[in-house]
Amino acid sequence: MVDWVSLTIPFAYLGILIGSLATFSSLYRKRKAAKSSTLEPWFGPHVQRDIYLSLLHLEPEPGKEKSPAVPDGVLKAALLHRAVEDIRRILEVRNAKQALSNLLQRGSVGDDLWQRFLRAEKEIEAELRDVVEEANALQLGWGQTIFQSANEMHHNAILREKLIVIQAQGKSDKEWWQQEKASIQSKFMKELDDGEKETTKPAATLGGDKMGSDEDTVLVESGGPAASGAASSSKGGTSKKRKGGKK
Repeated sequence: MVDWVSLTIPFAYLGILIGSLATFSSLYRKRKAAKSSTLEPWFGPHVQRDIYLSLLHLEPEPGKEKSPAVPDGVLKAALLHRAVEDIRRILEVRNAKQALSNLLQRGSVGDDLWQRFLRAEKEIEAELRDVVEEANALQLGWGQTIFQSANEMHHNAILREKLIVIQAQGKSDKEWWQQEKASIQSKFMKELDDGEKETTKPAATLGGDKMGSDEDTVLVESGGPAASGAASSSKGGTSKKRKGGKK
């Protein structure tokens, strides 16, 4: 005879265990969803999307029933700028995903940051689908090429920013070079002046020495023992000659 009481105990245990696990899973998912909804968004407000939606859904002016019609060209331009911003966000997410996953594996960042990143990825995917639908609504088939045009516009904007930085750097480099050139010229002229002074000083000393030696020779020739001896000898000779002549 089957003992049903002994069989109901393990089934009841399994039922309680499965029910508790299901309740815990449901509560955990709800808490996780509530926590993720309170997390700070990865990106800031999407201004270009807000501009496009405000142009698309213009409210009528006071006293008028119909809202003013916005030209298709204006809507296309607004949608294109919205796609350019989406391209910028896509590139930022792609560049940050690998580094962020490595940091998460090492434990350098918390799970909250990873949840913010995953939420940003989902928002971008939904944004891309919305842009494609809006582009096809404005012009049939434009959704296939709008992001290609937006990518070209994004690269052109980056090139313009780099060109502006290079031009500003060129002006600062030019000013620096002018100052450096002036300082080099002043140093070079100073070295030339110092060299000229050094070359004129030895010439002056040589001239002074030569004049001193000439004066010495003049003094030796005009007066001194040699000159007096020569004079006395010449006088003695003349006197002797005179005496011999008298005889």
